[in-house]
Amino acid sequence: MKKLLSLFVVFAVVLSVNAQELPNVVILATGGTIAGAAPTEVQSGYQSGQVGVDILINAVPQLKEIANVSGEQISNIGSQNMSDVVWLKLAKRCNELLAQDDVDGIVITHGTDTMEETAYFLNLVIKSKKPVVLTCSMRPSTALSADGPLNIFNAVAVAGNKESWDRGVLVVTNDLIHSGRAAIKGNTTAVETFFSPLVGPLGTVNYGDINYVDVPDKKHTYQTEFKVDDLTSLPRVDVIAIYEDAPGDLIKASVDLGAKGIVTSGLGNGNLTDACVEALKYARSKGVVVVRGSRVITGFVGRNIELDDDALGFVASYELIPSKARVLLRLALLQTQDPTKIQEYYELY
Repeated sequence: MKKLLSLFVVFAVVLSVNAQELPNVVILATGGTIAGAAPTEVQSGYQSGQVGVDILINAVPQLKEIANVSGEQISNIGSQNMSDVVWLKLAKRCNELLAQDDVDGIVITHGTDTMEETAYFLNLVIKSKKPVVLTCSMRPSTALSADGPLNIFNAVAVAGNKESWDRGVLVVTNDLIHSGRAAIKGNTTAVETFFSPLVGPLGTVNYGDINYVDVPDKKHTYQTEFKVDDLTSLPRVDVIAIYEDAPGDLIKASVDLGAKGIVTSGLGNGNLTDACVEALKYARSKGVVVVRGSRVITGFVGRNIELDDDALGFVASYELIPSKARVLLRLALLQTQDPTKIQEYYELY
């Protein structure tokens, strides 16, 4: 009996030591398809945000082999309903947790629809070198061959790995590690939807085995001047689509309804119809900052190509797609309304 008791004590000590050696990773759940549910395993229709964080964690028992994992429910929504309120709550909670010595990294479960925006927002306002990793799924938790469990496993592995430090906010899905700045959603339904069109992924993760091949090429997280500690709201910035024979009335309406900034989803190299140019001149006369973006997924929107940005006071989005250009402009407007200074932000971040 004494021998059995001694063996039990030794076993308990070994388990305790192993647990202490594992990284401590907190999963912050926001909802999305990864927490979705459908009536059957083989149907496309489902309801996002039906499963809580504890169920997500318990669905991947292998997590205990790679990290000490705990979870918190920040929200439980489809990411089409992501909001400034959730963004600010999420960012502030991340910064609180990352300041603790007993937290080594954070995983955020998120819907795919707006994850490219949330990832870039956090990439600009998180104030730590520790990893923050967003993950998702394209199939609900109840689906045949659901992709969420492995994505969570890989995301936790990345968040708990020292090599992930000082790489900015990351997006992990479909065995790839992307920069939160570069990752965009490129397919409506396929599991390989996320890609980084101009720079490629930062690395791969295969059943928790991580291989980094690159580092972010822009400033991020603790290197930026953007802070959310005292923020309760963000400036309104609208994205306006440009198309054949587009009039300028939607731009004028945006200004009159209180927008502080406008990002255009323009043609080609951020081009605009003459009517839209005239409407954007009206916007500038009201102090609204204008950023020219493009509806084209890849490429670089340059300055002073077919329009005189210097004379018009416009900002070029460079390689940021309109959804991400909007994120940066909202934070930039908290610092300045000077388009020259804001253009510098698009170079740095």
